[in-house]
Amino acid sequence: MRTLILAAVSSFALVACGAQGSDEDQDTDSVASAESGDDVGYETYGTDNHADTMASNDDASGDQAQTTDIPDPEERPIMQAQVVLDRVGFGPGVIDGKMGMSTENALRGFQEANDLTVTGKLDEATKGALSEWDRIPATRVVTIPAAWGETSYTDMPEDVAEKAKLERLGYTSLDERLAERFHTTVEVLEQLNPGGKPAGMGGTESTTSASATPTASPTSQASGTGSPSAATTSLFAAGQQIRVPNIGADRIAPRSVEDSGWQRTLASLGVGSEQPSVDRIVVSKAGKTLKAYQGDKLIALFTVSSGSSEFPLPLGEWDIVGEAYNPPYSYDPEVLGNGDGETYTLAPGPNSPVGIVWIDLSKEHYGIHGTPDPETIGRAQSSGCVRLTNWDAARLAGMVSQSTKVLFEA
Repeated sequence: MRTLILAAVSSFALVACGAQGSDEDQDTDSVASAESGDDVGYETYGTDNHADTMASNDDASGDQAQTTDIPDPEERPIMQAQVVLDRVGFGPGVIDGKMGMSTENALRGFQEANDLTVTGKLDEATKGALSEWDRIPATRVVTIPAAWGETSYTDMPEDVAEKAKLERLGYTSLDERLAERFHTTVEVLEQLNPGGKPAGMGGTESTTSASATPTASPTSQASGTGSPSAATTSLFAAGQQIRVPNIGADRIAPRSVEDSGWQRTLASLGVGSEQPSVDRIVVSKAGKTLKAYQGDKLIALFTVSSGSSEFPLPLGEWDIVGEAYNPPYSYDPEVLGNGDGETYTLAPGPNSPVGIVWIDLSKEHYGIHGTPDPETIGRAQSSGCVRLTNWDAARLAGMVSQSTKVLFEA
């Protein structure tokens, strides 16, 4: 296992590879040690685990699987499979309790890695192989940290010039932050918490700050943005108990992450500090997957968006030049072939067009990175680069190094 160490690089050419028609290609110098900003002073789970207080505090095998005093009243077999697949390195994308392309890809990867017939289905043989993790429930109940109520959230303007005035492209609401922390969507969190209470909680019981009435999250006004934005409406609040997908593999070992900003980013994404080293990654444009190998052994798979007709994936073998954590981003319309136009530098943050990490490739202007729109992965095209959810991109960053080979194939 290797701990996350920032590659020693001074700058990267960051080209935006966001959704076709909405995100723009860009070129920038990165500050690799940029602070994450969202979790300053966050309370860690404990002295032996620097994840936040909502950590699963169990290992991937479920030997210390966390239990809850509020049992889930529903069986959620697909969500349970998704949280297990997510824990063991076969990312199902957004965890929503539904079969879809990303979950089918994850199942195919798990089946290949375990010498099962590759069907992409949750068939009996696959259920049998996954039964090792039956003790991991599909959901758990957590308490939203008090510090989350003290954090400022900022409405995200569509206009690039206005966006460039922001000091950070952080989360727009506590709800958005919570959904990303548990690899899901706000809609799924609503379903798991009817009336603002965890499913399974009796009507006579109450949660701290739990209410069906939306609350207004504090907003921040970056210097030079003009008038303050309206308060963002949140369904959830600090101190509230809520039911969430039971993601794990989120332990952050003490002294394992040198960059404090990156440590906070990992905590905010529910991603652990220790990841397996990989020798080779293979991106399939047709399959919309990124496979990671140790020798000939497949150990991880993530669904990706890669390329478009205008900006095709550059097929061939490439090297990894380095990694930038929480990089800023330069908007340059000329890179997209849109002619001359004003360039802007956009601040770091999870809502950056390249998300929270940039893995720079030897192919100029190309890289592997995160996204502010996790639900579009595998569906919306990218502008040539390889785009993953922020949590999958963070996990991949812990697996690769400058010795990892990269193959892009049709």
